[in-house]
Amino acid sequence: MATVKYGTRPPWVGLGAAVWVQIAAGNAYNFPLYSHSLKSVLGYNQRQLTLLGVANDIGENVGLLPGLVCNKFPPWVVLLVGALACFFGYGVLWLALSRTVSSMPYWVLWFALCIATNSNAWFLTAVLVTNMRNFPLSRGTVAGILKGYSGLSAAVYTEVYSVLLDSSSLNLLLFLALGIPAICIMMMFLVRPCTPSPGDDSSEHYHFLFIQAASIVLGVYVLTTTVLDDVLPLSDLVSYSLLLIMVLLLLAPLAIPLKMTLYPSNRSKSADPLSPDDKGNTDNVAPLLQPSSSTGSLGSYYESNNISEVDMLLAEGEGAIKKKRRPRRGEDFSFREAFIKADFWLLFLVYFVGVGSGVTVLNNLAQIGIAQNLQDTKVLLSIFSFGNFAGRLGGGVVSEYFVRSKAIPRTIWMTITQVIMVITYLLFASALNGTLFVATSLLGICYGVQVSIMVPTASELFGLENFGMIFNFMSLGNPLGAYLFSGLLAGYLYDIEAAKQQSSTCLGPNCFRLTFLILAGVSVLGTMLSIVLTMRIMPVYKMLYAGGSFRLPQTSKH
Repeated sequence: MATVKYGTRPPWVGLGAAVWVQIAAGNAYNFPLYSHSLKSVLGYNQRQLTLLGVANDIGENVGLLPGLVCNKFPPWVVLLVGALACFFGYGVLWLALSRTVSSMPYWVLWFALCIATNSNAWFLTAVLVTNMRNFPLSRGTVAGILKGYSGLSAAVYTEVYSVLLDSSSLNLLLFLALGIPAICIMMMFLVRPCTPSPGDDSSEHYHFLFIQAASIVLGVYVLTTTVLDDVLPLSDLVSYSLLLIMVLLLLAPLAIPLKMTLYPSNRSKSADPLSPDDKGNTDNVAPLLQPSSSTGSLGSYYESNNISEVDMLLAEGEGAIKKKRRPRRGEDFSFREAFIKADFWLLFLVYFVGVGSGVTVLNNLAQIGIAQNLQDTKVLLSIFSFGNFAGRLGGGVVSEYFVRSKAIPRTIWMTITQVIMVITYLLFASALNGTLFVATSLLGICYGVQVSIMVPTASELFGLENFGMIFNFMSLGNPLGAYLFSGLLAGYLYDIEAAKQQSSTCLGPNCFRLTFLILAGVSVLGTMLSIVLTMRIMPVYKMLYAGGSFRLPQTSKH
């Protein structure tokens, strides 16, 4: 059971704390930073390394269990489980790499990495579901912000890795095992379900703009400092000062609830129907994902529904109520009802192609850079991370604007970015001078858009009642794509080319050329599927956004 917090300020406290949890939830992006050490210290070949990359993606995206747990328990429980998974998983990896435990079996490390990165699924489910229900009329914006910070986390970790951890893989794994759980434990009681924001307060728009602007400043700042650290010798004092500024920028979203505390508005006071002065009790106990019983308006997403199934059947038999019909798109679906819908599988396949191919490049980014004679591959990770962040944030903002002004389905942006991904993979395959950085940044943007668009689209088509389960099932497209395209394809072709060179490290454009050409062909298929999906759901968006803002169907539970 979760306590529901009333008032206009708590949702913003939760969103500010969620930013830190989202940075923690990006710990899987660190794999390129320590994968080379696993290969050299433990003596793995490229195929073994890519299969570890698959484990990294499986753990990060298999979130069906968190989706079930968040139906029954408050967010802090979900976050605590994630913190424990992070501690034990990365702790085992640290023991193996430091040789504290020698000759650790490969399968143990594989499962340890799965457990470690599965913490991301717990972190993400808790903060994403909670905040989207706290801001139900701004789903695209909230998803873009939270997913944006998650995408930016790779650049944040790269900065910490370079400055605080002395570019040591061993120190990084120790930080992930101890530091990340500590951050989540500090934030977990601030992320809590609140009465949904009504969305009619003009200041809410400016608050979102402030967070978006702060995240953009953070993204540009982190990318700039990473490049400076790579090209200029910076003193320890300067490096630590730059790191401190980064931490302050991460705290920026918490300035909103601080401002609301110091300068409360009369509107905020009147908007609290159950303030302590009126009721004497600000908390109400309800399940985290319990659907609202209000009709025609949002009401509370956390009201309990006390009608039992037996009472419902008796009422149906006596003719008191009509038998429940199947929901239409835009209403609340159960997971089983959504599972049999064509739109559900079209969205899954489009997402699978987009993120599955993109994560293949991400997992092999260090080897791609080395193959093209790039000495410091950390720059590639920072570029991809910034592009990923820009795509996630921009995808949420742009899709929100066009869906409200023109009722254009969000999936049109998945179509456009899939077309760009075709061009990007061809750029990678060409291996022309100067194209590596351009292709990496373009792919990061497209990858980020795919992630940020899927989240609100799933909630708009199938509702928020079972969003945790539906969203986490969609996320399985990432590890499935990583296994097929990275584990079975890229790693296999890489080892063949490396064997021709009689070395464990492959050099030259042929190392990944065929892989990129295949990924380009797969993206063409994804483009066609995305076009079909967009055409199918066009009428749904015309209905949901007919008035220029999101409105729930009158027959919906909401």
